[in-house]
Amino acid sequence: MTGNRGRVVCVGIAVLDQVWELPALPPGPGKYLSHGFRETGGGMAATAAVAIAALGGAALWHGRLGKDGPGATLLALLRSRGVEVVDVTPAPGGRTPISGVLVDAEGERVLAVFPGDGLPEASALAETRLDGAGAVLADPRWPAGAERLLRMAGARGLPRVLDADVAAAGTIAELAPFTDHLIFSQRGLAEFTGTDDPAAGLAAAATRLRSLPACGARGSLAVTLGARGSLWWRDGGPAALAAPRIAARDTTGCGDVFHGAFALALAEAREVQGAARFATAAAALKAQRGAGWQGMPDRATVEALLGEGWT
Repeated sequence: MTGNRGRVVCVGIAVLDQVWELPALPPGPGKYLSHGFRETGGGMAATAAVAIAALGGAALWHGRLGKDGPGATLLALLRSRGVEVVDVTPAPGGRTPISGVLVDAEGERVLAVFPGDGLPEASALAETRLDGAGAVLADPRWPAGAERLLRMAGARGLPRVLDADVAAAGTIAELAPFTDHLIFSQRGLAEFTGTDDPAAGLAAAATRLRSLPACGARGSLAVTLGARGSLWWRDGGPAALAAPRIAARDTTGCGDVFHGAFALALAEAREVQGAARFATAAAALKAQRGAGWQGMPDRATVEALLGEGWT
């Protein structure tokens, strides 16, 4: 790859995931025996960055960490996965985000996240970090950091991807004007529009955002639906993109992998539909492999799945 192709700057949350494997998700309060445990990295933008690196891209991550044990662990994990950590100064007295994840035999999970405490509000990301980038990606967990990245990328004409998951009230609406590719999680779309029906929600979002870049000719508006694939707003209606059928081991982080792979494909100058299929394949393979950041698919495996095709 040459020039700006394959380089993505990611801004947002990194989380230390503590994962317990169970035969089934708990039906209610009580004590349950786990047959497996692992500690790995997580968080939307950080996981996207790890996915980009595993797929052969150049991934930069900027975010907030506390100057504590979990923060040091995450820095080491990110670097060990080939991610370049930029302009991050762990906050003295700050507490790094941590999550507890329960995963069942079908790969479904329950996730509880502590978003951290005592972390800086302002972003110190240098504008020069975008030199040579082909795309940027942000999540809504750190609105000030996301907005800074998206504004700087907009000034350079770079594709801007927002992982529109559940967020603090008003955050998605505030970031949407600076976003070219607004891709919701199902819960994020329901929260944004007030409806649980993905097609109706996407239509409502398109109406609400009709004057913004994501609804323009070069943008995209979509919602990911896990094993059901995704819906994309095209020509005034929702268009379905199916996902390949796989045996899921763990769906944790699959949406983050989707967003990272999509941003990488845009950075490599793929058009939106091709980028969406590339991201769908990467997310499906991640669900099949599980294993946190250690289970990221590589480029050859994703391209092989794309070559097989699916309906």
